[in-house]
Amino acid sequence: MEGLFVLAQAQGGAGSAFVQLLPIFIIFAIFYFLLIAPMRKRQKALQAMVDALKKGDRVLTNGGIYGEVTAVEGAVVHLRIAENVRVRVAKSAISGLETPPQEEAKK
Repeated sequence: MEGLFVLAQAQGGAGSAFVQLLPIFIIFAIFYFLLIAPMRKRQKALQAMVDALKKGDRVLTNGGIYGEVTAVEGAVVHLRIAENVRVRVAKSAISGLETPPQEEAKK
């Protein structure tokens, strides 16, 4: 009889440990679906856009500089930011494409 009591305590302890950890797993799942997954999706979309840059695209850098792509060389993009002003920028510094004013008005 004493053996059954010890067995019942061992099983109850394992079940209560799972019940105690369940809220942590639920919180992690909520964070994953609300924060991590959408962020990963945006990063993949940005990387695809940067990989597809071509001459003539109008872009915005992380530093807030608007420019037009004049050349793409590996990990470097040449931007024309004004007449006779060209800069070399790392592809990783491109934060997005410049949106035309009529598209901004629609939002």
